[in-house]
This record gives sequence, C-alpha cells and structure tokens, in this order.
Amino acid sequence: MNFYHKVLLYVIFDESSLTSGCVHNVKKFDNTGEDLEDLISIGTIGLIKAIESFQTGKGTKLATFAARCIENEILMHLRSLKKTRKDVSLHDPIGTDKEGNEITLIDILGTEADDVAEKVQLKIEKSKIYKNLDILDDREKEVVVGRFGLIAGGEERTQREIAKELGISRSYVSRIEKRALMKLYHEFYKAKR
Repeated sequence: MNFYHKVLLYVIFDESSLTSGCVHNVKKFDNTGEDLEDLISIGTIGLIKAIESFQTGKGTKLATFAARCIENEILMHLRSLKKTRKDVSLHDPIGTDKEGNEITLIDILGTEADDVAEKVQLKIEKSKIYKNLDILDDREKEVVVGRFGLIAGGEERTQREIAKELGISRSYVSRIEKRALMKLYHEFYKAKR
C-alpha cells in the first residue's frame, strides 16, 4: 500500500467513519442470518480493496466505488458459504410421526401427480418467459437464457461460467441478470393487470 492509500485510510477515514460506512452497506445483508460483526469485517476488507484499486480519473466517487466493492466482497463471502453447506440426503431422518416412526424428506415430498402438475406449470411459465424475451437486449437475453437453461435441452449455467464465456466479470453478469429479471417481472406484472 503506497503513501496515498495510507493517507486515505488513516486521515480521511477515521476508525468510526470507516466502520459506519461499512455498517451502512452491510445493513442490506442483515437478513442473511450471518453475524453482523463478521459481515462488517468482510465489508472492511472490501473497503480496503476499493481504496487500493480506486482510480481518480474514472469519474466515479470513492464512496460509490467503495460501496460496490463492499457489497461484492460480502456477496462473494455469502456465495462461498453456500458452497460449503452440508448436502442433505432425502433419506436422512427429519423427525418422528405420532407413532414414533422416523420421517424422512422422501416421505413428505410430493407424489407423482404433484410432479406432473409442477412440470406442466413450469412449461407454462417458460412459454410466458419466451414470449417476453423480446423486451430484453441481446446481452440480457444471453444471460437469462444461459442462467435458466431456457433453450431446448439447455442446462442452467452459473454466473461465473457465463462471465467467462462473455469475457466480463461475474458481478457484471449478476447486474445484467438482475436488470433483465426486473424487466421481465414488470412485463409479467403489466400483463396481469
């Protein structure tokens, strides 16, 4: 870290404003069930990364850039936690019935009739999405189709896979996906009125 960055860290941001800036951005993630202090620590790492990589000539304010970096750092942390969570078997016991017999997930999951109804509903929803894909620009279409496997026999792909294919960052794919889904949501909402 060069002298300029240290000045930014220790003079412009005193300890309390550094923490309060992180806390402000961390509040969005309060509903994740993660410890607030852990999220603040991760947000602080994002802030430090922002300060280290901030370029004044780009026309972006440091606060705006830092907020995005803090959010991205927390999102990456939450994604890594999802990957490490334990897989659950359908045959693991989850409780007991009135007679004291063990109940497993497979016991309470839907029957074949439910599966058929779900497949029909999914097909109807996909056809609605196909009709509304025209409101998206080409890149948004590409991201949504890739993420949700909307082409015939298509497989759902991760944001990271799509980012690599398109030559952009995973966080940019996430923003494109979010924007596209909001457009589709508003189109569906308009159609229901």
